[in-house]
Amino acid sequence: MKLLYPLIASALITIVPFLLTFEKGQDIVRGLFGFEEFCLLMLFVLAKSFRRLRWVLLPVIGAAMVVVAWLDLQNLLAIKGWSTGWYGVLPFVTCGLAVAMMWKVKPFSASAISFILFVALMAHLFAYNHYAAQPLAQFPVVDYASRTAPKPIARDSLPESFKAKYFTTDSATITRGFVDSTKTNVLVLVESWGIPLDTNRFAKQLRIFEGISMQVGAHHRMYSRTRTAEREDLIYSVTRDSTGRRDTVFLPQVLRAQGVKTQFIYGGDSLVQMRNKYIRNVGFDEVFYGASGSSGAEPRADHESVALLDSLLNVQDPTLRFIAWTTLDTKFPLQGFKDPYRIDAAAVDSAYTERLAGTLQLIANLAKKHPNVRFIVQGDHNPILSPLKFQEKFYKRWVPFVVLN
Repeated sequence: MKLLYPLIASALITIVPFLLTFEKGQDIVRGLFGFEEFCLLMLFVLAKSFRRLRWVLLPVIGAAMVVVAWLDLQNLLAIKGWSTGWYGVLPFVTCGLAVAMMWKVKPFSASAISFILFVALMAHLFAYNHYAAQPLAQFPVVDYASRTAPKPIARDSLPESFKAKYFTTDSATITRGFVDSTKTNVLVLVESWGIPLDTNRFAKQLRIFEGISMQVGAHHRMYSRTRTAEREDLIYSVTRDSTGRRDTVFLPQVLRAQGVKTQFIYGGDSLVQMRNKYIRNVGFDEVFYGASGSSGAEPRADHESVALLDSLLNVQDPTLRFIAWTTLDTKFPLQGFKDPYRIDAAAVDSAYTERLAGTLQLIANLAKKHPNVRFIVQGDHNPILSPLKFQEKFYKRWVPFVVLN
């Protein structure tokens, strides 16, 4: 029976301010008793059994109880947009009455308190899953922390202002939709190029392509991996046979069957992400890597890959080509920033911005030099392997694409 006292006392602290601020027609989900107040009241009774420390513990627990009740009151008033005013006396009155109710209650043991709190929490969670409109317990401190904590910027979806300015789609088949079968096409997959939250930053990147006919947009990635993006961008069709087995046809396979020469360029090692195994299966006639196996060769920087790409486009051959190139300069961890314990997010931002601008400028120069070649430029994923503070500057799983010429 003595368990009823802390339950009733905590309910008093929780319900009185709710009733005194209640307005007709309001719909606020409210617990029947305060869990944190219930816990403090149990500790208050326990503290009375400590002869030497009780005059230290009791005021501390009482003050904590008033603080929790005050936070609970502020949560209620914040919902309505009311000032504290005379309601500020309620925490002191209700907590004083609760302490008076508990003064003669015999203490619980520490193990009994732990068991009772555990059962109370489980009962609350069980009841809440079945009838959320009337929870058993109220958690003022948790609610206050949730209400006052800084709200992170929503990064999962693009804002309407962006969608109004640029074409956006959830589809990953950008390449198939923009390939021009009458000319040579170049697909450039830019490493770690995502959509920044700062629209001015994105606009500055696009200014690199000024003077070239282009279409700009953004599309959503299902997975944030380069090897997935390399195959996802090149899917032509996906079918299933009578047994449910999946059969994927890739764009280079279709183009090669039409007499188009298909080539792939990557400045890194052929063993990275097992490109030596899956790239040829995608349907490329010829592949060019910066290194292969254990050769120990340094990766080919983007300006070197552009020189190779330029030489392929300069070949005097009437055969149409489809060339895919995955860039490398903005791959994380960036060169010079490989110590995870000594990474300055601002320095990473500066280096990334400079290297990305350099890669995009190389692509723009190449597109101007070869106006009869269509360039489909897009990001593979947002900078997921960068420091967290830098990652938070980009939308999740959204990448830009720019179609040139």
